[in-house]
Amino acid sequence: MRTMRRIGVTGWVMAAGLASGAAVGVAGAQGTKLWTVERYEELSKGSADGVAIRSDGVLEAGPATSLLYTTGGSYVWSLAADSAGAAFVGTGGSVAGSATVMRVGLDGKAVKVFEGKELGVQGLKVLADGALVVATSPDGKVYWVPGGTAVKAGSGAAVVFDPAETTEKPKYIWDVAVIGDSLYVATGAPAAVYRVGIAGVAKGSVGKAALLFKTADQHIRCLLAGPDGTLWAGSDGQGVIYKISAAVAGAKPFAVYAAGRKEITSLAIDAAGTVYAAGVGSKGPGMLPPLPVTGNVGVTITFSQPGSASAAGTNTLVPEGSEIYRIAADGAPSKVLTLKDDVVYGLAYRNGALLAATGNRGKVYRIDTGVAGRFTDLAHLEASQGMVFAAVPGGVLVGTSNSGKVFKLGDGEAKDATYTSEVFDAQGFSQWGRAEVRPAGLKGSTLLVRSGNVPSALMGWSEWMPVSGEGAISVPAARYVQWKAVLKAGAEVDRVGLNYLPKNAAPVIDEIVVQAGARMPAGGGVPPSSTVQVAFPAAASGVPLSFGGDPGTAPLTAQKDKTAVTVRWLAHDDNGDDLMFSVWYRGVGEANWRLLKDKISDRFYSFDSALLPDGAYAMKVVASDAPVHTDADSLTAERVSGEFVVDTTPPVPGTLLAEMQVPGKAASLPQTAPQIRVRFEAKDAVSPIGHAEYSVDAGPWQYVEPVGKVSDSLVERYDFLATVPNATAPVTDAKEHVVAMRVYDRFENVVTVKAVVK
Repeated sequence: MRTMRRIGVTGWVMAAGLASGAAVGVAGAQGTKLWTVERYEELSKGSADGVAIRSDGVLEAGPATSLLYTTGGSYVWSLAADSAGAAFVGTGGSVAGSATVMRVGLDGKAVKVFEGKELGVQGLKVLADGALVVATSPDGKVYWVPGGTAVKAGSGAAVVFDPAETTEKPKYIWDVAVIGDSLYVATGAPAAVYRVGIAGVAKGSVGKAALLFKTADQHIRCLLAGPDGTLWAGSDGQGVIYKISAAVAGAKPFAVYAAGRKEITSLAIDAAGTVYAAGVGSKGPGMLPPLPVTGNVGVTITFSQPGSASAAGTNTLVPEGSEIYRIAADGAPSKVLTLKDDVVYGLAYRNGALLAATGNRGKVYRIDTGVAGRFTDLAHLEASQGMVFAAVPGGVLVGTSNSGKVFKLGDGEAKDATYTSEVFDAQGFSQWGRAEVRPAGLKGSTLLVRSGNVPSALMGWSEWMPVSGEGAISVPAARYVQWKAVLKAGAEVDRVGLNYLPKNAAPVIDEIVVQAGARMPAGGGVPPSSTVQVAFPAAASGVPLSFGGDPGTAPLTAQKDKTAVTVRWLAHDDNGDDLMFSVWYRGVGEANWRLLKDKISDRFYSFDSALLPDGAYAMKVVASDAPVHTDADSLTAERVSGEFVVDTTPPVPGTLLAEMQVPGKAASLPQTAPQIRVRFEAKDAVSPIGHAEYSVDAGPWQYVEPVGKVSDSLVERYDFLATVPNATAPVTDAKEHVVAMRVYDRFENVVTVKAVVK
């Protein structure tokens, strides 16, 4: 929605977006307005149940989504499925012994088939004979688990790969892949891929692990077995995608693409041999090589795991989101999509579409691989991270973390797909008119609307009311509104708009201050050496008053000018209407207000103090929304300032009496320097006497206190002795002196008088 926002105190600027963030078409502040929701960014703020949100802003029925299994823990790290559709769920946590594999049937019932001493199961594969390959990490192993059994590691599971038996001794095992009779293992710290022959594992014969290749990166994060026997690998560190012809003896890995992101989290392949990769994290500067050390020096080695694994384990974000890349069959790379707010943990290719499981909002995306940047927000899972996919008959399974669950996304569309918009705030009590829906006529869908006067729909809103085919809405007038679309199979909705008419609310003047001796010049240019701050008063806490975070509360820099008065006010209108102001004045004790200036668009007004006779006054500011309403519909508000004083007249001096004092003739005059006794009285009709100064024989002005010492009255008397400066002649000499005295009132009006003494 577009609202009006003030800049300083002199202007307005159009600002996009209410708290709801939805778009509102507004021809002016007056009359009917339209709240529209039609862009992906707006639609993504609502809640979808079985509804997919396309990146072009279209709602459509999404896949039927159901919860298959809840682990009771926080993390599902790996997932596989057999030909019958049974799922094998690899879990883990933060304590040793939590690495387990659960077999989950189509009915959701689970049986534990593996339990290890490690922290988690990072890799799972189901072999053709029903046996499992289970990879645990960190400091783990790769196990072979015979089909149809429930065993613990070491009792019935055979170890087919042990990092401790290799030269490199990697700390992490991240993924496994099977091509023919060979098992491939991806490791980290260091980054390497190993090959193990498993043809005779069922008979107790396990091949020796051979290092297939090793890289300078930190980890090999993921593996992909192509149908043609090509092994693909993605690294963490420099984000490199490798391929190797696994069936060719002595084949070397080839770096196909160095991604723009640090870590390759997942790989997928389509029927045409196109490979897709997900990259996350920013590439930082390369690490310096370690300094050589000699002697008996203790060395500490710190292993760091990939950023995506850390993010999933701690439920934090990886900066800068993710990118998805495509490697064509001829090896040409390209970027398919950038997701700035999501971390892609898993990829799968299903029914001609690329699926991406993401965190930390638990979303599954369907990505259009033919058009860069086009995607569909397919499903919102009840978990923070979508981690991994497994294909099953009739759909795909998705394993999640925080919390650990398994969902099924069916190939067919959901029967009851419902999308509920975010709550829209009209910023005031409003009458709700016709709904505008595209495509027209609500074909294949039902639209419902409800309204209320509190932000939460759980606190006394109206019931959901259906919208007719012509768009008629029958909800009560209220400040807040929400709509819901129920889509049938094949239906689409690409725009919903609700017309509404806000009830005009009177403007509000929040505060007024009057500053005498300040002037705001035309154009606002103020010399910095002669300025005064016109600020609103501070609250009891000492913090300046602020009304809704309005930037107009900042101090106003005015020019110091004792002949001027500046009035400043703070005002707002709940409808966002443009306001016009008038300024009135009235003397204290008077009955009638008199207009000083009208048709003011600024939030301040300066005028010459000479326009008002000396005395005490109050100012009144009247705000009107007439600029955007007819005379009959416009509303006003007013506020009266506190009293202030206009005083442009200097004090009235009395007679200045001065006489020489002869040293030695008065007990109070022990000094020998000649002195003058000065007596004087000054009066002011409006403000108290501020201070006084005297000078003898054009000497420097010197401050003098009144009788009683405190200068706080309209009449002050002065009686003091002034020393004659630089006196050299005897007191009896006939020499005259000039005594000058000037007196200021509280508004710096000054009067000066003098007397000659001989």
